[in-house]
Amino acid sequence: MRARNLLIFAAAAIGGIFLGSALGPRPVDAVSREMIDLQHDVTTLLQGQKDMATQITQDHTVMKTLIEQSSDNVGKLNATMSSVQKSVQDVQANSGARLDTMSTQVQGLSDNLEEIKSRLGKLNQQLVDLQNTVQSLDAKISGGSPAAGAPANTGALNGSPAGGPGDAPDAGGSAPSANTLYSNGLRDITSGKYDLARSEFQDYLKFYSTTDLASNAQFYLGEIAYSQKQYDVSVVEYDKVLTNYPKSFKLGPAHLKKGLALMELGQKQAGIKELREVVKLFPNSDEERRARAKLKEVGAPTTAAAR
Repeated sequence: MRARNLLIFAAAAIGGIFLGSALGPRPVDAVSREMIDLQHDVTTLLQGQKDMATQITQDHTVMKTLIEQSSDNVGKLNATMSSVQKSVQDVQANSGARLDTMSTQVQGLSDNLEEIKSRLGKLNQQLVDLQNTVQSLDAKISGGSPAAGAPANTGALNGSPAGGPGDAPDAGGSAPSANTLYSNGLRDITSGKYDLARSEFQDYLKFYSTTDLASNAQFYLGEIAYSQKQYDVSVVEYDKVLTNYPKSFKLGPAHLKKGLALMELGQKQAGIKELREVVKLFPNSDEERRARAKLKEVGAPTTAAAR
């Protein structure tokens, strides 16, 4: 805009000079001086225009550099965000795996407690039987009749188990004791020795399939397969708990883990159905809370819509 005004001014000045020359005579020196001034102004104008063009070029170069730097920064930021997102996903996946492992370990500790309680109950019964047997022997030695209520079984004195069917193997006497197999299996599954634990629980079911802890052993076979990401195998093992041990206190965990395994296999609808069974059959339990959380995660209601 400034250059245009200067050009207009110069043109007007030149026109005025010529018009003044035409209207009246002027001294030659004055005209020459004005021409020189005009040429100087034109030269100054051209130089200013050149400087302005140079400045515009420099500004354009700076802007281009800034845009390129901004683009590079955006690219680096996108790469950083992708890396952070992947890290978050990895942390979530690892957290889920650790949560499953911790859940298995907690269940193992709970079963250890149940086993200890069971052993204490059997020991208490053995003490009662031993006391009754001693009273019976005292009565016989003294020549009297057996004490009232004393059992005829003296197995506790002879070293044989005095409890229920869980203390006797199903076949022969060569099998390890039920307590040894079960305790070893729990120890190995909680320490991550899955193959060894599987063998021990399978032996437990082979020799002691009618004991109170048989359903636990069957459940842990499912847990081992699940921990090793053999989800199809784990579904089969959990089904055996549900089918063969309808009174087991592992029914809730078996339903839950079967549903989660079905989800991992991509059988979403079957998994949702199983998790809904947990919500329905085991209210106010840890399994129910976990089932509700998973159903919410996949965007499924806790109950099927009525038709």
